[in-house]
Amino acid sequence: MTAATVASPTAIDVMRQQTRMAQRVVQLNADGLSHADSLIQPHPGGNCLNWVVGHLIAIYHHSFPLLGQQPVLPAQVLARYDRGSPPLRDASAATEFSELLSAWDESSRRFDAGLGTLSPDALASPAPLSPSNDPNETIGSLLCSISWHQAYHVGQTGLLRRVAGRRGAIA
Repeated sequence: MTAATVASPTAIDVMRQQTRMAQRVVQLNADGLSHADSLIQPHPGGNCLNWVVGHLIAIYHHSFPLLGQQPVLPAQVLARYDRGSPPLRDASAATEFSELLSAWDESSRRFDAGLGTLSPDALASPAPLSPSNDPNETIGSLLCSISWHQAYHVGQTGLLRRVAGRRGAIA
């Protein structure tokens, strides 16, 4: 009798699974929330759910050129949600929450599809930029940082659901 060979997941497999999990968690945490709910600010500080979801989309948007994917929303819409933008306090500056959720699903799908086209050699290639100013940044290390970043903010969506007065979506 021979032992079955179990293939180890690749870095790309792991990032794709993280992308799918992040997409699903945002869906669960946003379920049943209105646009008004998405604008409730946490106290004493931080950003509302509308900003966090828009920010998740903006980060994927910036990575799409690496993955051969097209943007889901115009850059000028996402600028409001970019890194370093101020907290979203004016409802008129917010994108409708349902539109953001649709864009989140499509952005996640495109990010996952783009990851699926990468080879191990592509992951080892130098990255065109490094948010941490790492001179040795590779596309693989940059994508890992993006996955970590997304997980960080996806976790916030669960807390912001509770700030909106709803029970947690994940037991």
